Amino acid sequence: MEEQYIVEKTFNKKDFSEHRLEKGEYEVCVFLNCNFSNSDVSQIRFIDCEFYDCNLSTANIFQTGFQNVFFKDCKMLGLTFDKCSDFGFFIKVEACQLNHSSFFKRKLSKISFKKTKLQEVDFTECDLSSSTFEDCDLQNAIFKNTNLQNADFRSSFNFKIDPENNQIKGARFTLETVVGLLSKYNIKIEPNF
Repeated sequence: MEEQYIVEKTFNKKDFSEHRLEKGEYEVCVFLNCNFSNSDVSQIRFIDCEFYDCNLSTANIFQTGFQNVFFKDCKMLGLTFDKCSDFGFFIKVEACQLNHSSFFKRKLSKISFKKTKLQEVDFTECDLSSSTFEDCDLQNAIFKNTNLQNADFRSSFNFKIDPENNQIKGARFTLETVVGLLSKYNIKIEPNF
C-alpha cells in the first residue's frame, strides 16, 4: 500500500484513537482538538506541522518523525520521544502537559519549553544545551549525565539538578531557582535581612 503525502491540510476534532491516522508524510498540516490517545502514529512523518488542544497521551510514536513541529495546549502524557526518529527531530512546546514522558539520550539542543508541565520527565543523557525552560514545572524530572550548558531555567521551578552529574556551564538560574542545584546537600538557604 502506497503511503500518503498530505500537504497544508487542517484536521479538526478527529478521533484517531478509533480510526488510525493513515501512514505517510504530513507537511504544513494543522491538527485542532484531535484525539491521538493510545493510538498508533508510528513511522509517520510530521514536517512543519502544528498541534493545538490535542491529546497524544501514550500514543505509539516509534520511529515517528517530528521535524519542526509545534505543540500548544496539548496533553502528551507518557510519550517515549526517545523511540521516535532522529532525522531532523525538532519540536517546540507551549502550555502542554508532558508528564511521565521520556527524552532519554535525545538531542534537544535549542529546544523551547514554555509554560509546560514536565513532571517526572526523563532527560537522562540528553543534549539540552542552549535550551529554554520558561515557566515550566520540572518536579521530579530526571537530569543525569545531561548537557545543560547555556540552558535557561530562570523562570522554571521544582527542579533538582545535581551539578556534579550534569554539564551546567553557562546555564542560567535566578537566586530563587538556584535552590534546585543545592538540594542534594540538605542545606538551608534563608533570605538576607
